[in-house]
Order: sequence, then C-alpha cells, then structure tokens
Amino acid sequence: MADRHNRDLDRQPAELPEPLNVKCVDAHAHIEIVTNTAPDSPEVGKVLAEAASVGIDRIVQVGYSAEQSEWCVKMAESWPNVLAAVALHPNEAPVVEDLEKDLEIIERLAQHPKVRAIGETGLDFFRTEPALQDKQKYSFQRHIALAKKVKKALVIHDRDAHQAVLDTLRQEGAPDLTIFHCYSGDAQMARECIDKGYILSFAGTLTFKNAPALREAVKLVPLDQLLVETDSPFLSPMPNRGALNTPAQIPTILRFMAQERGEDLDELCGAISANAERIFGSFS
Repeated sequence: MADRHNRDLDRQPAELPEPLNVKCVDAHAHIEIVTNTAPDSPEVGKVLAEAASVGIDRIVQVGYSAEQSEWCVKMAESWPNVLAAVALHPNEAPVVEDLEKDLEIIERLAQHPKVRAIGETGLDFFRTEPALQDKQKYSFQRHIALAKKVKKALVIHDRDAHQAVLDTLRQEGAPDLTIFHCYSGDAQMARECIDKGYILSFAGTLTFKNAPALREAVKLVPLDQLLVETDSPFLSPMPNRGALNTPAQIPTILRFMAQERGEDLDELCGAISANAERIFGSFS
C-alpha cells in the first residue's frame, strides 16, 4: 500500500467545485495519505477548511492499519466535526507481523468516544492471494464481532468478493449498522443489501464512464440507506479523474448522484447528512 500512497501524493488536487447550499458529510476519507503530515498539522487544517468552504463540514477519517488507526483517533481528537473509524484493512491483516497484537490495538481504540465505526474491514480477492484469504476472513470475522460488541457501525471494503462478503455477514450476523464503503456491486446485489438493511456509500467511481452498473444501483437505494464519500485521496470524480482527491470533491459526486436519481440536490444533501448523524452519531 505504501507505494500506491506515495504515487497519490505526487498528484495535484482537483479544483474546488461550486459550494453546496445544504451542508453534507464525507463518510470515508484517508486524510493522512492526502497530507502525509501529523494529524494536528496545518496541512490537515487546510484540507478541512477547503472542504468546509464548499459545504462539507463533517468527515469520517477511516483506518486501515493499527498505526494509521491511531493516527485517525488523534485527528478526531484534534479537529471538531471529525470522527474516526478503526480497523485492519483486508489487505493489511493477512501480512502483518502479529495479527493478534494488531487486533488488540484495534479493540482498544474502538472504545474511544470519537471512534464511531469499525472499518475498513472486509474481503479483497483482487489483491490478496488465495493462500492468505482464510487469514483475511478471520480478521473480517473478528471485526464483525467487535462492531457488535461496541455497538458501532461496520465499514466494509469489498473488492471482487461480493458473495463471500454477503455470506460472511449472514454466517456471523451483521451489525445493526453495516456500511458497504465505495459500493462496487451491481443492481442485483444492491437489492439484496437493501433488503437486509445495509447502507450503501457511493464514491467518485459513480461518475466514471465505465460504471453503468453503479448508476443503475444508486437509483434503487432508499434515501435512508444512502451515504456519499470520497475515499480520499483515491477515485477523484469526473471530470477530475486522476487528480488528488480530497473531501472537497463531495459536491461533484452529490450533483451527479442527484441527477442520476432525479432528486433535488438540497434534499439529497439534507437526507445524507441526517443519515450520517444517525449512523455515526453527533459530529460536534
């Protein structure tokens, strides 16, 4: 993951979009990769200020390793309207030196009052070789159990593993609040997720020309099961694909989403904002 992160730091941020009329939330970001600085640094403050200037005044900073989850908690402690999620990424868990030790760190961090979700966890059969997938699934199971224990939302990373993720959730029993981050399934999978009460979060991939299945899926999601995210610094939305993504790009995704769903932009922003407050609790 480090090489990919270094490549993303070389990218230039996209231009700021037109501000929203109604404030909204970035439900999934990795600001430490955007800035490569301390969690209380001026560079982090600049990213947050730019997001606020276009109407994105709340952010969920999401973990993918034990060390970086610590960073997430420190960022949430340092800035108002930032909450944290903590976890071992499904590509991280099978290759760490001491999985049990790292899981213990995640369990400790999960108790923090500004940690409101366990994630991102899940399954990734694109990057993790078959020989390591049992260890990956074990980590996913442990995170599911932790989310239920601390009564916090579960944030799922699912890449090329749709059925395996759904099967694991069924076998283990999904937490009451289960979020499919950067939803990548089709309409059929969306219907199954909707029926089970899962929350679907859409990123800049929704705007990509090669993603008609996502556009079909987003039209099906009830308003109260919908979130929006950047997955910063990845997946900058069109027309800025390839640029460094930041939470300030949420308005571009929301405008595209409103058009696809045939909804008023202000009403969509208000509904997603309310969903985030319901799922993660108060940001203030």
